[in-house]
Order: sequence, then structure tokens, then C-alpha cells
Amino acid sequence: MSSIEFGLLLPAIPHRGMTREIYLKRIRESLDIVTGHFHSIWYVDHLQFQDAPVLEGWTALTYMAACYPSFHFGNVVLAQSFRNPALLAKMVATAQYMSEGRFILGIGAGWHQEEYDAYGFPYPTPGVRVEQLEETLTILKALWTQPQATVEGKHYHVLNAVCEPKPDPLPRIMVGGERPRMLRLIARHADEWNISQEGIARYRELVKECEKACAAVGRDPATLRRSWFGGCLCVPEGTDMSSVDMSLVKSPNALVGTPRQIIEKLKPFIDLGVVSFQLKNEGFPDTTSLRLLVDEVLPRLNA
Repeated sequence: MSSIEFGLLLPAIPHRGMTREIYLKRIRESLDIVTGHFHSIWYVDHLQFQDAPVLEGWTALTYMAACYPSFHFGNVVLAQSFRNPALLAKMVATAQYMSEGRFILGIGAGWHQEEYDAYGFPYPTPGVRVEQLEETLTILKALWTQPQATVEGKHYHVLNAVCEPKPDPLPRIMVGGERPRMLRLIARHADEWNISQEGIARYRELVKECEKACAAVGRDPATLRRSWFGGCLCVPEGTDMSSVDMSLVKSPNALVGTPRQIIEKLKPFIDLGVVSFQLKNEGFPDTTSLRLLVDEVLPRLNA
């Protein structure tokens, strides 16, 4: 079995009443625990959930990546609507340059209409958003590989656009999605397919659909890396699970249990080709779950 990578999703929504100083202290405590064990750090890309305090994902991520240079870093996942594609290409190239090649581009079509409406972004139909994402990926690749890029799309265009210095190496493109049209786009353009917060039964179905999408575009599905994003709450062996405060768990289909139980929940995903898990610590700011993942889960998975 290939070595399994863990990534840590950092909370973009500080708990209500948590001061900036405490938030940053707890984040640093979490990162100190997983440094040397987890491969990557991540932020979501959202702007608004009613009146909750929400950090802008790109800014928060690049700050933490600079503070912790041992990690690769990415967003789960960027909403393509929020940034002009050519500007995003330049942002990624700069992040890759400054980080010496540690950036992972996670991107999707966007979904949370509340923030689009509040911030003045058009919110077209799902089909249009998928078209826009495909044009965005086309422009990104053109700017990263051509001396001058000209792309005339239905939604976006660039004319003799130059992106120097080029990203070196080219960043891994991770696209999140599960509907048929998105899966075909992923099969055409992505290096990695990311699924968010789906249970194993649904994931089995999606793997079949993804393999069909790969076949439709002539791609070997084995060349498409697979990752899973979701919540995790790991508790000590011997814990009476009826005593666990499940109000802490906000993510659908979160992985909850003792280290042995977490491993048993991860294995079916691994058997289906998942090589990377981006995990949200559902117990944050408590670090017990992270310590158990580092001390008891990862060593057994990668034994």
C-alpha cells in the first residue's frame, strides 16, 4: 500500500467569542502537533455564512504556509468565480515561486449562493459555472506553459497574456466535484479528484461514475489521484462512544471513533484508491484528536 498522506484543514471560522490571540495560539498548537507527520495544510474558500466571522481563505492560507514552510498547502477548494482566471494564474505562479514548489491548486465551481449575492458575484446556473471552471483551467494552463497566452472563451478571455516566472514545478490541480459534467471536466483537466464529506457507500458509486467519465475522455483512471475531505474526531481507545459529545461534529459523514475505529473507517476509502485525506479537527481547539491521529492512526496506516 502506498503511503497515506494526511492534511489538516485549519478552521476559517473562529469560535464565537474567541479572540484573535487565542485563535492564532490554538492554530499554532495544532500545527506544532502535526508538523513532521501531516503532509499539508488547507483552508476552505468562503466569504460569508450569515453573520459568522469568516477568514478569507487565500490570505489566511498563504500566511500560515509562510509561517510553516514544511507543509504543502492548498484550498479545499477555491471558488473559481471569486478571482479572474488570469489573475489566479499569476497568484498561483507567485505562490509556487515563493514557496519553492509547495502549492496545490484546489478549485471547484462554487456553490454557496448566499456569499455570491452578498458580495456582488453573479450566480449563474450550475451548467454555466462548470463552463466557467473549464475555461478557467484552460487559461491557467495556457498562462503557465506558453510564452504568451491568448484564449477566447465564452465567459473569459486573455490576449497576449504573460505569466512570468512560470510556476516550477507546475502545481498539482485538484478539482472537487461529483456530478457527471464535473466528473468529465475532472477527467479532462485534473491531476487529483477530491470528494467532500461523502460516506463510503456514496463514494463507491462515485468511483464508478468517475471511471466512466475517464473512459469517456480516453483517460486511464489510475492516473487520476484521489483524495477525501471531511471532519474527524478521534477519541482514546476504551472511550464509551455514547459519552462523546456529538454536538462538536459539524461535518456530514465525519470520521468519529477510537484510533482503531478511525483506521477501519479509512481503509475502505484507501481500498478504493484514496491516497490523501484532508481532515478537519472537529474537536478544535482541543488537540486530543490530532495527537491520536499522529501517534496511533498514521503509524498503523503506513506501517
